[in-house]
Amino acid sequence: MAHKPPPAITVTITLTDSPQPGAYEAMTGGLLRYNEAHAGARNYQALAVLVSEAKTGRILGGVWAGTSFQYLHIDALYLPERLRGKGLGRDLVTMAENEAQRRGCHAVWLDTFSFQARGFYEKLGYSVFGMLEDYPPGHQRYFLRKSLDLAK
Repeated sequence: MAHKPPPAITVTITLTDSPQPGAYEAMTGGLLRYNEAHAGARNYQALAVLVSEAKTGRILGGVWAGTSFQYLHIDALYLPERLRGKGLGRDLVTMAENEAQRRGCHAVWLDTFSFQARGFYEKLGYSVFGMLEDYPPGHQRYFLRKSLDLAK
């Protein structure tokens, strides 16, 4: 018996700066399935270490991150100016790293701009593994990583 080819698909290509709700999920669903078939389940789990004002509970800053593929990715670290320089940032990153280790992560990666915290991260044992020149214009974007000691 002869194999019949699937019917041709007619497509429309749209360039937009305001995609419809759900477009991202629809577009990336196939990519996620493909990636999982080749790399295994992503098993993404959010991780946040938040600093709040004691009296009001208002969030002032913290670390926003997530774990997947045995890596911690730090998306953002922020503290208001008045809370900087006291070791709090170091403590937040350490808490996130410790939780990542508990989750079985062996390393951390993040990115930072040249006008942000490269030196701070390097003092914590991170090293640059990549850089984009002139991003944003007149600056650089650095990508850093750190191995975690799983023996802890």
